[in-house]
Amino acid sequence: MRAADRRGDLGSTKTRLTLASLAWDAGRTVGVETLVHRIWDDHPPGKPREALHVHVSRIRAALRTAGDDAPRIVSRTNSYVMYVDPDRVDLRCYTSCVEQARSLRASDDEEAALRLLDRADRCWHGEPLAGMTGSWAEHLRASVGETRLAAAMIRTEILLGEGKFADAVPVLRPLAGEYPLDEALAERLAVALYGSNRTAEATRLLQRTRQRVVRDVGLDAGRGLHRVHQGILSGIPAAALFRQDGGAGVRPTRPARRVPDNLPRDIPWIGRRDEVRLLTSALSEGQGASGVVVTVEAIDGMPGVGKTALATHIGHRMRERFPDGTVFLALGGSADRTATPPARALTELLRLLGTESRELPHTEDELVALWRSAARDRRMLVILDDAASSDQVAPLLPGASPTAVIVTSRRRLPGLPGVRPLSLDVLPPADAVALFTRRLGARSGVDATDTAEIVRICDYLPLAIEIAASRLLARPSWTTADLLRQLRGAQLTHLHDGERAMSHVFALSYRALTAEQQLVFRRVGLHTGLEFEAHAVAALTGLSAEAAGRALEELQIHHLLIEKSPHRFTMHDLLRSYARSLVETGNDDSAEDSRQAVRRLTDHYIRTADRADRLAYPVRSRIDIGTRSPGPPGPELADSQTAEQWLITERANLLNTLDWLTDHGTEPQLARGVHALAGFLEMEGHLVAAEPLLRRAVAHWRAAGDSAARARALLDLAAVYSHSARYAEGISVANEALEAARALGDLELESECIHQLSIPLWQTGQYAQVRTLHRHSLDFLSQTNNKRQTARSRNMLGIAHLHLAENQEALECFSLALAGFTQIGDERGRYSALNNIAKLCQRMGDLEAAESAYREAISIAEGMGNRREKATLHMNLASVLDSLGKTDDALALYGEAIPVLRAVGDRRAEAIALNGTGRAHRAAGRAEDALPWHVTALAVIRRIHAVSEEADVLYDLALTERATGRMKQAVGHLEESRSVSRALQAPAEEARADRVLAEMREASSAR
Repeated sequence: MRAADRRGDLGSTKTRLTLASLAWDAGRTVGVETLVHRIWDDHPPGKPREALHVHVSRIRAALRTAGDDAPRIVSRTNSYVMYVDPDRVDLRCYTSCVEQARSLRASDDEEAALRLLDRADRCWHGEPLAGMTGSWAEHLRASVGETRLAAAMIRTEILLGEGKFADAVPVLRPLAGEYPLDEALAERLAVALYGSNRTAEATRLLQRTRQRVVRDVGLDAGRGLHRVHQGILSGIPAAALFRQDGGAGVRPTRPARRVPDNLPRDIPWIGRRDEVRLLTSALSEGQGASGVVVTVEAIDGMPGVGKTALATHIGHRMRERFPDGTVFLALGGSADRTATPPARALTELLRLLGTESRELPHTEDELVALWRSAARDRRMLVILDDAASSDQVAPLLPGASPTAVIVTSRRRLPGLPGVRPLSLDVLPPADAVALFTRRLGARSGVDATDTAEIVRICDYLPLAIEIAASRLLARPSWTTADLLRQLRGAQLTHLHDGERAMSHVFALSYRALTAEQQLVFRRVGLHTGLEFEAHAVAALTGLSAEAAGRALEELQIHHLLIEKSPHRFTMHDLLRSYARSLVETGNDDSAEDSRQAVRRLTDHYIRTADRADRLAYPVRSRIDIGTRSPGPPGPELADSQTAEQWLITERANLLNTLDWLTDHGTEPQLARGVHALAGFLEMEGHLVAAEPLLRRAVAHWRAAGDSAARARALLDLAAVYSHSARYAEGISVANEALEAARALGDLELESECIHQLSIPLWQTGQYAQVRTLHRHSLDFLSQTNNKRQTARSRNMLGIAHLHLAENQEALECFSLALAGFTQIGDERGRYSALNNIAKLCQRMGDLEAAESAYREAISIAEGMGNRREKATLHMNLASVLDSLGKTDDALALYGEAIPVLRAVGDRRAEAIALNGTGRAHRAAGRAEDALPWHVTALAVIRRIHAVSEEADVLYDLALTERATGRMKQAVGHLEESRSVSRALQAPAEEARADRVLAEMREASSAR
């Protein structure tokens, strides 16, 4: 033993074992019988208590050399306790650090996890209780051995995730000899060896482990060993093998991350053998490497040559080598339409990876950073189709990542890092003939000479060949000779030189259409987006939606449209150019006809979006958007769910409509349009697009002198700021809107301004100001008949009272809010008020009432709430069940909620659930198990700067530290909790910290 830098011999092994037993439970009471069993197993001496007392006396005498700083051993009735900070006991500190690292790793805080593992390593001094025998010593060594193995697995999981395979090998190799039957360890070490280009060693390890399992256990090895072995033999990259493994046995349960796969369907493939071989070879490079430099393949070529088809075919063919997903993103780079801005493309990429709208950043640089972070450890294939320029593509490249990118474009893209261009030419004549013949299938009247001439007229372009074949299929009585005569007689249209050869085929197909079909074909070419459905085409053409739908189906049969999903169509860029060329000739459509068609389309989208927005977000204060004409009836929107789905489905078209208004509309049109779409832009995370347009709308209404419209535009802008956690700007803009509303004397608008202002004030802990504002709001709302706004104001006022410990006032507000929401049938408002009532009941100690209110809120949310809201309610119910002593039920609910909250990116709620899990473990007497949960919760809270939750987490962490004997740390965290509570003006939270500090001071003086 060493105390005060002096070494002393404790004498017998039993005395040393007694010291180890007390130290292991530092700060915790250990019964005499437990100590006797640990020291002597089932063979104690004749007078075990006296013998134990002798050993304790020796330890006390040895500890006196350390003076006042020495641990104290206190005798109690039938027990002993050693008063010392558990973190001063090397083994306790080691195990605690590993468990905290495990929890932090589960929450994706790898940097903090590594710091704790480094601290754990400094506490490790070799085999514990070396030389000591007995069942307790053996059990402790085995338990700590499992912890040591877990520490190695956590560290290597982080290393392998970063592609540092060689660094992981020395961490795992020493343990492989100690645990020769541990299959998870063998799998991880094999992947590390394989990733370090030591494939032979990896395969020998796997074979040896499988043989030992069969020999010693009598069973075949698990699937994991077989999967890794087969993956190595198949050449699957090491990073992909590791991600398929998923870190089994290391992390707590985590949600499986979304694996995107939105590739268009593949087609039976003809030709392009050299190009396919070149691309598949390039995309297979770097197997076993970390993918430091992204692979970028750029396919360029003239329209219709098959660039998109080739990229899609490669995507399907290589899908197995990209286990983290295959992504297809259209960039709209054709010459006759506006290319997709990088910020919008990044938003869509992140959405495909499962990023929730509320988590999307509001600047392009932040979007780039989040995209590259998300792609850093993913092996995906991303196809960026129809790129306009290198500047458009550069922000979309995933940086240092095993992700590969294929870009298609009509032009070369110089300046992209690491790009390898592949220029695609037309098909060789033999392949062109094969494509035409395969498209026809078994058919009579096909002459080889005619076929060769048909594909020559089609200029060997795949798109033209497909359309020509479909034209022949549509005429069963025709032979190839008939088709050839028609093609030779087709008149040229005003296409560019590179597209001129295809006009024969297009003209032939167009002339075969009815007048109504021709109208639809021409007008679809004017559509501002990539996809469309019958109601949009009805707006373009003036037809009914039913007639437009029939024409779309018929055009698809003629191979002039593609049905991407049921009842939603798209058109190839070349056909779009051809359709527009028909409009430009003016034979069937005047310039005014075309302008009116596009205006009707824009009105259709804005008008329908306004209807959908009123159903989906009924609480917004509205501007009359005043579209010119009702036009054909839009889609049926029966309720909020169908309205939200329409907004999501038409997302790209709505954004394109805003682009059109920005470039071609008037300022009033743009201001009304962006207002109609403001709720959609905020909820769907298009903050980069929203903010400048909303600022422009505010400027327009200010210049027009329309204070009411300006106030509502300011509210739209304030909501975007609050959504993106720019609270100071949100407060400023909402205050400006409030001043305008008061000047107008519009009480309902003033109430909405107060509500919007309250959100950032609440998020920044300014509860007293929220209370003042809503008391004022309710005073004048009593003069109106706006029941929804009154209920919302009462609900928010109740929240302010709740945080200010004004419980009776809070209960009155929540009860009135619930009655108001119930009267108007606002289900979302009902479960929000019930949730708040439950929180209040919980704070007041009426746990049964809290449980009942939470369960009622959950039953309402089940029919309408989203995943995040449901998980939050389950988390809140768990906190009550824990207080009721139903710890297992509480832990089960927390266990269900945490993966959902992580998956939707609600870090604040995740931290609350982590903290609640720790609280439940502490209530069950497992304070040491609780510690990692609180530590992780605090790390998450501080990472997102959620100050309003920090006081709670610090308080619970302090209680757990006190329960484990970490008194110094507990005092520090209680003082922090008190300071945060004081800054937030939360007296109840401040008082509870003071109470516990007083209790600890009293207990310390008593000892």
